[in-house]
Amino acid sequence: DFQLFFIIRYCVFLFFLGNKVAALPDRCAGIEFDAITPDEQGNTFFFKGGHLWKGFHGPAQPSNEIFKKLHDIHPLGHVDAAFRMHNAENPDDHDHIYFFVDDKVVRFYDQSLEDGYPKEMTEEFPGVPTHLDAAVECPKTECMTNTVLFFKGQDVYFYDLATKTVKTKTWSHLPQCTSAFRWLEHYYCFHGHNFTRFHPVSGEVTGNYPKDARNYFMKCPNFGHGGDRTVPKCSEVKLDAISTDDTGKTYFFAGSTYMRLDTSRDGLHGFPITRSWKELTNGVDAVFSYIDKIYLMKDDKVYIYKADAHYTLIEGYPKSLKEELGIEGHVDAAFLCPNEHTVHIIQGGRMRDVDLTATPRAITNDVPLPPHLSDIDAGLCGPDGVKVFKGSQFYLYESPKILATGRIIVEPQKITSAMMGCQD
Repeated sequence: DFQLFFIIRYCVFLFFLGNKVAALPDRCAGIEFDAITPDEQGNTFFFKGGHLWKGFHGPAQPSNEIFKKLHDIHPLGHVDAAFRMHNAENPDDHDHIYFFVDDKVVRFYDQSLEDGYPKEMTEEFPGVPTHLDAAVECPKTECMTNTVLFFKGQDVYFYDLATKTVKTKTWSHLPQCTSAFRWLEHYYCFHGHNFTRFHPVSGEVTGNYPKDARNYFMKCPNFGHGGDRTVPKCSEVKLDAISTDDTGKTYFFAGSTYMRLDTSRDGLHGFPITRSWKELTNGVDAVFSYIDKIYLMKDDKVYIYKADAHYTLIEGYPKSLKEELGIEGHVDAAFLCPNEHTVHIIQGGRMRDVDLTATPRAITNDVPLPPHLSDIDAGLCGPDGVKVFKGSQFYLYESPKILATGRIIVEPQKITSAMMGCQD
């Protein structure tokens, strides 16, 4: 009888466990999200009922497993809206996550509920209505002032973080947003299993919308740009170029695609090169950034773009490498160290320096590289020194001078998943 008792209890346990697993929502089936927000590390969370998804692929899990005590303010853990605060002028608020439930607001940092919360909406965001549909942050570089957009019905409430004032607009042309998301300087209104991209100031919609979120924001079978894409192994990575711009964005180029890693912590994402630089239809050989421009080299041409949100090709380009930089021949790699004006260009077994402040530009230094650096793929100079990439490995040197003149062979290091999102 004692043994039978435990068998029955085990069967009951399996029954409830099976029901729990079966009850997990499947976003690939086409659902409507309650809220979407990144955290301070760049992880994106999609919320539905008492569950969430972390990132663009993977199963659902109870939201209370990650955001402890979130269920305490609602028995099912449901949230109306959420956003990650962007307010660099106030470090106590910056990068904290706000969740809205009915007429309450809670704030998390490092996945922990902060003291003093929940609070009344009227206390934290005066003038903003309760029972929201969606919310999204908008930095002053995109909305003139640091602002939060709150959605309720087709009304949008613009909350100025500095003055704590609210302006209201009605965007009847936009579908009713059940969640909103800022991603890579673009703004998305999610409705049903679709989304519509909009301008955060005017609400203008350009392009063919709505679109199915399963083709873009999650990895689903039979969907996608990338629904069936596999992440390469780090041991198989081979870069064509790498560069970091003045805003801290790092770009990795390989074949016809590039990945972008942000200091704004939007994660690591891959796109076709033509998405940002439409003239580069056959990949790149080398890339470097200088002041507010990005230089992309292919064959004997250089393309220079203004490093704005949409990368505008400067009039008169492309030009020949000879005309623009005073060099000829295939370029293997190029890099520019922070706050310097000399670009270091690697061609075969030599490194050639070009002063970007000179007119006309010409080679100012030409030195041979050590034999083991005769076939470099890409180069990057940062606060930790110079990295030169060769296949799935890289060599780290303290400075360009040591790279060129060092007599001791540096041990190569392996590219890791933390660097560029590959599989270790």
